[in-house]
Amino acid sequence: MSDFLWPAGWAGPTPVGGAINRHYLGDEALVVREQLPLARLPEADRNQVIEDAIRLVEHVRRERKGSAGIEAFLQQYDLGSREGVMLMCIAEALLRIPDADTADRLIAEKISSGNWAEHLGEAESMFVNASTWGLMLTGRVVRPAASDVDDPSSLLQRLVARLGEPVVRGAFRQAMRIMGHQFVMGRTIPDAIRRATSADNQRYRYTFDMLGESALTEGNDARYFDAYGTAIHQVKTLVKGGMPPAAWPSISVKLSALHPRYEYARREDVLAKLGPKLEALALESMKAGIAFTVDAEEVDRLELSLELFDRLLRLPALDGWPGLGLAVQSYQKRALDQLRWLGARVDETGRTVNVRLVKGAYWDAEIKRSQERGLPGYPVFTRKPNTDVSFLACARVLLEGSQRLYPQFASHNAHSVAWVMHVARLNGRDYEFQRLHGMGEELYDSLRDPQGQPVPCRVYAPVGSHEDLLPYLVRRLLENGANTSFVNRIVDERVPAAEIVRDPVTEVEGFASIAHPRIPPPPRLFGEERANSMGINLADGTEQAKLAKACRAATDQPWSAAPVVGGKAREGSRRELRNPANRDEVIGEVREADPALLDEAFTLGRRAQLAWERTAPAARADILEAAARAFEERHADLIARCVREAGKTVPDSLAELRQAVDFLRYYAARLRKDFLPLDLPGPTGESNRLEWRGRGVFVCLS
Repeated sequence: MSDFLWPAGWAGPTPVGGAINRHYLGDEALVVREQLPLARLPEADRNQVIEDAIRLVEHVRRERKGSAGIEAFLQQYDLGSREGVMLMCIAEALLRIPDADTADRLIAEKISSGNWAEHLGEAESMFVNASTWGLMLTGRVVRPAASDVDDPSSLLQRLVARLGEPVVRGAFRQAMRIMGHQFVMGRTIPDAIRRATSADNQRYRYTFDMLGESALTEGNDARYFDAYGTAIHQVKTLVKGGMPPAAWPSISVKLSALHPRYEYARREDVLAKLGPKLEALALESMKAGIAFTVDAEEVDRLELSLELFDRLLRLPALDGWPGLGLAVQSYQKRALDQLRWLGARVDETGRTVNVRLVKGAYWDAEIKRSQERGLPGYPVFTRKPNTDVSFLACARVLLEGSQRLYPQFASHNAHSVAWVMHVARLNGRDYEFQRLHGMGEELYDSLRDPQGQPVPCRVYAPVGSHEDLLPYLVRRLLENGANTSFVNRIVDERVPAAEIVRDPVTEVEGFASIAHPRIPPPPRLFGEERANSMGINLADGTEQAKLAKACRAATDQPWSAAPVVGGKAREGSRRELRNPANRDEVIGEVREADPALLDEAFTLGRRAQLAWERTAPAARADILEAAARAFEERHADLIARCVREAGKTVPDSLAELRQAVDFLRYYAARLRKDFLPLDLPGPTGESNRLEWRGRGVFVCLS
């Protein structure tokens, strides 16, 4: 196949992909049933774990301090409340709004419609009340009268009229900074280090994450690379003599920050350019005596991330260094296979790797992206208990698997924590827990091993400015802001402790449907009305190879196009058709109609119009749907033609095909629903019927 038809960087199946992609978009029920035996404990152990988890919840509720704010904040403004949804929308919208005027209008509209006064004094947390006043835009702008507390909307209107939107906008952004202080360790690494070495914070280990991701230009990726290098040399000041490798401070790196096109379609370019950068940062971390963790991102990037990580495992210069780390997301259906691949690789290479097991923070985006792409299934679980089961199954693999994998469990869920501690004791394994900065202090302050020593805990500490905070903040609010999230419920004393520490295995086994019944698979996104157009997972090398093979078969013979009039291909003036991406390549010929043939086509169209008018709407819909099926059955042929004839990329060609199929099915659905005769009310003895008719013959210039 010509290079102009298929991107050279798309290599098809890779060894990593072959090892991990078995369940990429797999049937959720089958994947969960495979994991249940790993997550299940004997009844006595299961009961003990639940008892331990209840004690943890009760301890958190007993010891919760008024100033320990983010859990209380999320409880007050959970995404089940109108104000919580507003906060989420405003946070995301401000991230996208480039001009102050639009931001002013958004804030004036949304903040004034919130019932913020309901939350004043509702919580003991100083942080909740301070943020509430900030969100009411009064804390730093004007001292409100007592009557204003009962009617914040009118106060806000007066504030805007008196002070103007820019000042009010500044007050709101200040409230966002209050929230940011709870989520971010410091604006700079030195700020974060000072905070990490103060008072009670010294008992924790630290992983520092430089906020900012998805570099869009080569200038951005160079800036992030320099920032990571600077951070490595600053973080090494936390290293103390005699500190074991497991306790080393760490830098967490997002690979999307190091390449402006960090995507599977650019695989060769990414491996060639990002690989050396990753090696350089790992070598600098080794020299500095700190750990280095490759963070997890969107599912499309997993295979590429593992290829790059495998490059580090094979780098001779890193021999003997126990500082490499990798994050694994248990909400992915591939998580178990990823851990099995990693266990095999560390045993082959003789390396030791820290594994940070997380549940995942991009769930909403992954679900929506899969629906929009029309994929056969989801890459993540659709129910939270299914993700919890996956977390426990992965934890067992870590605790009972290769000794070269050092387990790091990132969770704020008391049941998950109690389960890990119990199984770790049974296996005599060393491990650590991890929590997000600003969350989970009370939970982890109470953990002790059998000898009464504190269980090692590491804080995931984001570092960056307010501008870099918003994408991270949006993910954290989505992840923990729902009123069903554990972080939200653990501090809600109205919910019995036993209810929020239920064994996810028992819960999942009780489901009538393991997949969430209210989240339809992407092909059934539009319900009974119509099928979603068929997408192809271009981030899976196996699917790429299938499509490439079919596209090659479609290009074996030169193509010929001719006008079709009266159901027959007709002659016309001949013209060569060339590939616009390679003008030297003739891909076929086209025969073009002349005016006489156009006249004949119109004449035949006018004759056929009356018969078509008498055709029932359902029959017309059947024809459109048959065309949609034919398009999908010949998808490779049509994609190849879009690429070679129109010069489109493969993803754009697939999108073009899917748009055509969606239009066909949409109008078929409209025919069935809107074109049925409608009997209208009228006087007795009179019949009134509304019917739709076609407008006749028309021309469409493509």
